[in-house]
Amino acid sequence: MTGQRYNEEVLLPHVRLLRGAVGDKFVFMDANATCHRTLAVQDCLDSEGIQRLVWPARSPDLNPIENVWDALVRQVAG
Repeated sequence: MTGQRYNEEVLLPHVRLLRGAVGDKFVFMDANATCHRTLAVQDCLDSEGIQRLVWPARSPDLNPIENVWDALVRQVAG
């Protein structure tokens, strides 16, 4: 996956629409992969007014969805 392909296949068709639905408080969190960090991707996010969540590379412990999965597993198990 290249930054240009990521722009064309993910950011523009999906993330831009989601941002429009959520509104100004939308903050985008990506997986911090190399293709997510290209200048083309940053330029695209800037031009669309999409704020990116800043977080360290290779840091799955900081992924907020993990807390949701943990709560869900506990509810199902209970």
